[in-house]
Amino acid sequence: MNQENHLDDKDKAILRLVQSQLPIAERPFAEMGEELGLSEEEVLTRLAAMKKSGVIRRIGGNFNSRDLGFASTLCAARVPEEKFDAFVAAVNAYHGVTHNYRREHEYNVWFTFIAESMEKIEENLAAIATRTGIDKICSLPAVEMYKIKVDFPI
Repeated sequence: MNQENHLDDKDKAILRLVQSQLPIAERPFAEMGEELGLSEEEVLTRLAAMKKSGVIRRIGGNFNSRDLGFASTLCAARVPEEKFDAFVAAVNAYHGVTHNYRREHEYNVWFTFIAESMEKIEENLAAIATRTGIDKICSLPAVEMYKIKVDFPI
C-alpha cells in the first residue's frame, strides 16, 4: 500500500519542512508548528505517528565530518552467515557507525565509520575483528567527498 495515501496535507507540509528546513532553535518543532499553523504538540504527535508507520525512518542532522575535524571511511567485511548477527551487533555497538547494511556480494556487510581520527577507526576495526573473529574487514577511505542533497517532493 502506498504510504502517501495515509498522509493528509498537514503531514505533507511537515515532511516538506523537516527534510531540509528544520529550524536550528531551542524548540524547532514549535517554530515549524507556528509556520504551519499547528501546535508544537501536534507537530510532534504527527511526526511520531509517521515514524511508527514507517514513513519516517529517522530525523537527524547531516554534517560534513571532515569540516568538523573527524575522519570517516566506508568499510566492507566478509562475514559467514553463522556469524552475521553477532558481527552486525558488534559493529552497531560503536557510536561512530552511521550506516550498516547487507549486500549480495563476497563482502556482504558494508558500513560507514566516523571517529576522531583514522587511527581511532583502525583501532576500532581491529577490536571488532578480535571480538568477532572476522579478519576480512576492509577500510575504504574517501579520496574525494561528494555530498548529495535529496529532498523528496511531497
